[in-house]
Amino acid sequence: MMILLLVVVLGSIGLLFYYDSKLDRIDALPAYAGRPSDTPGTNWLIVGTDSRSDLTDEQRRDLATGDADGSRTDTIMLVHNPPGGGRAVVVSIPRDLYVEVPGQGSLKINASFSIGGPALLVRTVENLTGIRIDHYAEIGFGGFDTLVDSVGGVDMCIDQPLNDPKAGLRLAKGCHRLNGREALGLVRTRAFPRADLERVINQRKFLAALVSRATSPTVLLNPFRLFGFIGGAIDALTVDERDHIWNLASLMFALRDPITTTTPAGESTFTDEGLALPVNEQTEEFFALLRAGQPIPDGLLVDAGGKP
Repeated sequence: MMILLLVVVLGSIGLLFYYDSKLDRIDALPAYAGRPSDTPGTNWLIVGTDSRSDLTDEQRRDLATGDADGSRTDTIMLVHNPPGGGRAVVVSIPRDLYVEVPGQGSLKINASFSIGGPALLVRTVENLTGIRIDHYAEIGFGGFDTLVDSVGGVDMCIDQPLNDPKAGLRLAKGCHRLNGREALGLVRTRAFPRADLERVINQRKFLAALVSRATSPTVLLNPFRLFGFIGGAIDALTVDERDHIWNLASLMFALRDPITTTTPAGESTFTDEGLALPVNEQTEEFFALLRAGQPIPDGLLVDAGGKP
């Protein structure tokens, strides 16, 4: 019996290190002068990009991704997991937030990724928030649909019909089990009166739905689903070179019941970069409270919620 138990334990450890070795890693968190000191708790930057570099022409047609070259950020989320076991806070940072990009002047925050990749985006977010980013995770179009399909789809409810040919999306109002293609369309579409500000709400709802599904007995107790999800996540994600699969597991379980919000900002206004959302006193107060580990008052929570 002891020998069998030892085999199981060693096999599990072996699989853990095998999957960890398969992660795609980049140096997303390089040191620089003036970087914020360690912030209490654990802080992730989660980025969704529109990179199509690893998609075939057939996949681009099937997923309605278009043919744009390069890589831009469709999703920027800061996840703050406070010390002491409190609820994690998931903060959507709108891509049109008008901020100071180090070395580039004032730009929309998503421009930092286009100009300098993950390292400049991380530095821009740290400059904006005063919060030191500990971990980084990035997902592009490639592998997104497979990741969702590996857990048998995700359950989400929408309060209006959606028809967006650009995102390959057509859904009736109500609750759905979305396959990978539909889920990708939902997190991409900006076919709302408030465009990106409503899209980020759906992105948070999707994240909650995916985590809920992936940590359910339906997946955890089914080796085919579980290893399919782990393999799909590894294929789809790029992380910082210091990140490991156990960090990702910790993140996933922290996201089972988070507080979710959008970064407070001023009303959309004209800038040198076109319409953008200016940083204001509420933005600064919000991030000051977050980095100090203080509760965020309801008045600073924007579009809170995010249940699927």
